Amino acid sequence: MKVLVTGGAGFIGSHVVRRLVTNYPDYHIYNLDALTYAGNLENLRDIEKASNYTFCKVDITDVVAINDLFSKHTFDKVIHLAAESHVDRSIEDPLAFVKTNVIGTMNLLNACKETWKHNFSNKLFYHISTDEVYGSLGEDGLFTETSPYDPNSPYAASKASSDHFVRAYGETYGLPYIISNCSNNYGPNHFPEKLIPLFINNIIEMRPLPVYGDGKYTRDWLYVIDHANAIDTIIHNGEVGSTYNIGGFNEWQNIDLIRLLCKIMDGKLSRKQGTSETLITYVKDRPGHDKRYAIDASKVHKELGWKPSVTFEEGLDQTIDWYLSNPKWLEHVTSGAYKDYYTKMYLS
Repeated sequence: MKVLVTGGAGFIGSHVVRRLVTNYPDYHIYNLDALTYAGNLENLRDIEKASNYTFCKVDITDVVAINDLFSKHTFDKVIHLAAESHVDRSIEDPLAFVKTNVIGTMNLLNACKETWKHNFSNKLFYHISTDEVYGSLGEDGLFTETSPYDPNSPYAASKASSDHFVRAYGETYGLPYIISNCSNNYGPNHFPEKLIPLFINNIIEMRPLPVYGDGKYTRDWLYVIDHANAIDTIIHNGEVGSTYNIGGFNEWQNIDLIRLLCKIMDGKLSRKQGTSETLITYVKDRPGHDKRYAIDASKVHKELGWKPSVTFEEGLDQTIDWYLSNPKWLEHVTSGAYKDYYTKMYLS
């Protein structure tokens, strides 16, 4: 079986690629990644020489390159993770998100449709999306697979659009697809623009911890290795044409999460308790900031038997240990352009 993973050098993608390469030696895993700022082949050093692994440096917005790749390899399954994914960046440059998340997804869908020639037996387009397409929750309730779409940021709107196109290709052309919508991921190899790796890095360097608004925004957190496990489960056992919500059953207000992070890191860095909390700095809220996300992941649990393997506290502890044990990785990804980006987003 030939499996294409798009965005396989990124945060979630690298964990998916590693799991598939390691667990399925009879499959050949192709990792497609454009190696933009968040794609990093250092994430896959441990499996890069595996006989059932091939890296392809291709941008999903390059329709000629995508069509050539599909003609050459005729993939059996596609796991589509490649995306622009940071809300702050989408506010700065929304068209970049349309280009990658919408047009890039369309290029892949068209390549699948043409390559498979309507012979869809044992073929699958698995599209990974986000809970942000559902908009913002009130104090009560959970997002389910039938929650109406109500995106509030350019990022969320671009992912909602790509979800609709995937479903449309299923209805119009019979293209076999599955969609999953996940909550906030955290864990090893996460590029430090998102909250947890950003704050881990800033605590190490004793830099301010920029907290949007009142810090009471609520998110559900999913350990990335558990997410990779869920993707593995769904691609093998999920029902074609279905949607699955994947969450960690871990709701945390940002400020409570940050205080927990500070407490754990003070202990691991042998600092006086409370030291890192002094770095908390409240900053102007970002536009269109959704107050609360929370996933109901009961469908994937009941139908496929998946559930998180760790509590949030366990996963956070393992995540911090990984960053503290991999200072060179952190140093490499936070050099150069990252410094300019950080200054623009948080210090200007």
